[in-house]
Amino acid sequence: MWLQAASLVGAFLILFAYAAHQAGRMSRETPVYHITNALGGGLLLVVAVAARQIGFIVLEGVWTVISLVALFRGPRSERPT
Repeated sequence: MWLQAASLVGAFLILFAYAAHQAGRMSRETPVYHITNALGGGLLLVVAVAARQIGFIVLEGVWTVISLVALFRGPRSERPT
């Protein structure tokens, strides 16, 4: 039961960040965007490990790591084109 709840919360967090970004309500350069993605990915990673789903472990593990790296890297300046 708790795995189902964790998977729903994790999916909601990732989809919330994506939808907010697409609607122009959240920048992908803000810490809250990366925190939301990292928390959602982390929850889904735990569920994938518990279910022994290798493909999802890789997907959610990489998703979480990318989000954390972006969070600790901080905002990037725009490159001139």
